[in-house]
Amino acid sequence: MASDDSQKKDEKDQPGDLKGLLGDTVKKVFTAGVSAAFMTEESLRAYVSELKLPKEALNLLLQGANKSKDEITQRVTKEIVGIIQKIDFVKEASKFAETHKFKITAEIDIVKKDPSEKS
Repeated sequence: MASDDSQKKDEKDQPGDLKGLLGDTVKKVFTAGVSAAFMTEESLRAYVSELKLPKEALNLLLQGANKSKDEITQRVTKEIVGIIQKIDFVKEASKFAETHKFKITAEIDIVKKDPSEKS
């Protein structure tokens, strides 16, 4: 059985194996698509250029990545705005003031003027 496993590994590692090459390419494209939201366009372009995809496919992938990035940004922004709108800042500030003590310190230095200075 160990020889069967090694034969399968050898078959996958053959450079002419289209199935293995296609699988790796699909994995890389999927990874690029998922991570595109966190990558700049230049870094994504550099990553995808290693795949040797046709220019149309590369442009389609970049457009999809930009669209996904915009959608994620809009959704996160909408959620944050919704959370902030629910906060009653006056109530929270009052609660904070009730449970905290304020201490203000100041330091004042009085320095004699230099006679050569004119006001």
